[in-house]
Amino acid sequence: MDSAASPSQKRVTRQDVARYAQVSTAVVSYALNGGPKPIAAATRERVLEAVRVLGYRPNAAARTLRRGLSDMIGLIVPDIRNPYYAELCHAVEVAAAKHGLVLLIINTLDESRDLSRNIMGLSSRQVDGVIIASELSPDDAVLVRSQGIPAVLMNQFVNVSQLPSFGVDYRLGARDAVNHLIGHGHRSIAFLGGDSPTDGRELGWADALAEAGLPRGPEIHEPWTREGGFVAGQRLASVASAVTAAFVSSDQQAVSVLAALRTAGVRVPEDMAIVSFDGSLEGEYCAPPLTSMRQPIDEIAVDAVERLLAGTSDESYMLRPTRLVIRRSCGCENANVSSA
Repeated sequence: MDSAASPSQKRVTRQDVARYAQVSTAVVSYALNGGPKPIAAATRERVLEAVRVLGYRPNAAARTLRRGLSDMIGLIVPDIRNPYYAELCHAVEVAAAKHGLVLLIINTLDESRDLSRNIMGLSSRQVDGVIIASELSPDDAVLVRSQGIPAVLMNQFVNVSQLPSFGVDYRLGARDAVNHLIGHGHRSIAFLGGDSPTDGRELGWADALAEAGLPRGPEIHEPWTREGGFVAGQRLASVASAVTAAFVSSDQQAVSVLAALRTAGVRVPEDMAIVSFDGSLEGEYCAPPLTSMRQPIDEIAVDAVERLLAGTSDESYMLRPTRLVIRRSCGCENANVSSA
């Protein structure tokens, strides 16, 4: 009689092996793959005994990923036309290539209803892991976990249960950016951004104003696109007599905001100081160059790829610090200065 497990039998997982051997899933991976970290001989024998007793068969695709052979991982981004996501795709591709991995990029074009379909599409292509940089809903998170492939998240506004996440503290970074404007003496500071109710950047803007005892300036919400930024800039120009500064939640919007203000005859930074968020290279070549809170894209990309390689799925939330890149749009006399 064939001894193979029937479809109705529960497949033994690496977590089962780890529980039986009383070790972590990472140690199971090290024992079966010969690294990358050394483990004691007795520990390795416990893991191998658990494998024999439970009849564990490692998933070939996951094993290939962890060993760093030439295989494929997926990256889902909301809009590759956004300079930040273009830089992110490049950074992840570089980080993946160092491990012999090919990157498949899925661009959702900000259509959140397609995210589930894209996750299923990557799973059907048997990618060995997926990095998700689009905002994940609770239902999407359940779908990701149900696919049984390694997944990590990037730049989520909130923690997502049972999935590791990497990014920056949007709220703290935005607060620091607005404090820079307050330090210039501005007392009426607008917010320009998207319409996400969980956007930490808007919360950080409000925090800075409240801590300084200042009223909230105008809140202008338009899509995170160049077109949305231009409309937001037109709306900002219409209240320019009452506002002296603005915090813009993304460089993609901010570039268009500058164009809209210029068209309306509002001078930056003389009439309106601007500080943005992302720190993309595009901001360096604006007129005037954008002062912006820089996200450490390369470091985040390395973190995410290495977590996929480790194959762990435990919940964690790693935040890296942002850095203010001072150029001309805020009114500083000394351009191209970085503030830690």
